[in-house]
Amino acid sequence: MSTPPYTLTLPKAHTTSVVFASPHSGRDYPPEFIENSVLDEQAVRSSEDAFVDQLYAAAPDHGAPFLMSNTPRAYVDLNRGPEELDPALIKGLRRVDHNPRVSSGLGVIPRVVAGGRAIYRGKMSLRDAQMRLTQHWHPYHTALQSLIDRSNAVFGESILIDCHSMPHEAVTSLCRGARRCPQIVLGDRFGASAASDIVLRVEAAFIRAGFETARNTPFSGAYMAQHYGRPSRRQHVVQVEIDRSLYLDEGTVRPNSDFFQVKARLTSVIAEIAEIGRGENALAAE
Repeated sequence: MSTPPYTLTLPKAHTTSVVFASPHSGRDYPPEFIENSVLDEQAVRSSEDAFVDQLYAAAPDHGAPFLMSNTPRAYVDLNRGPEELDPALIKGLRRVDHNPRVSSGLGVIPRVVAGGRAIYRGKMSLRDAQMRLTQHWHPYHTALQSLIDRSNAVFGESILIDCHSMPHEAVTSLCRGARRCPQIVLGDRFGASAASDIVLRVEAAFIRAGFETARNTPFSGAYMAQHYGRPSRRQHVVQVEIDRSLYLDEGTVRPNSDFFQVKARLTSVIAEIAEIGRGENALAAE
């Protein structure tokens, strides 16, 4: 590996139960991966939540840890379970129960990128797939679980803000008639991954910053929300999807002229969300 599978930035003082994480903004593409793909690097990057790590970079300034993947989503999808292996891509796997994500090529080792474009010429070995999980998936989730456990221990709760971006075309179907396109979609698996009062306060922070919001449509949350969200145990997960067209030229995968303005608005949102997890008895961590 040319770089570690993730970057963890800790606050000088850990003062909130909120944890920010970006599992899909990694852009450390192994050269052999690009060489063996039928796609060029720009096409491969179409699945990336490009620059989301930079948009949320202020989280540690507000007392919250920020975990960022360096591993590209097209190489290992950290928002999938380790068992979501694709027999159409990986040799030696028997077909198991139908999983629509795996069947569509979007398992933990993706077979396709955005638009259903195939990444590989043929299949890979099960050994190679398991090596990717060992080197990338497991270290990230070990780090994330540790952050959640620490928040639970120090504050009596944890609030994971799972940071993502979505193609503009994903929300255009919601903009018919006089309705305005949602710019932020919050996912709580329809109430299963986070308490309603927490989701309300997260949503209010985005609205105050001038963002149009929606909930659970078209994205309600995947593995992160399903696996870590346990509101009955005061362990909450809210997935946040931001429309890429607000800050990104989606064709070139480069920040657009509004990038810093959007980042500034999100920084105000981060400050408000951090307050949600800052109770009277919040303890500063060394």
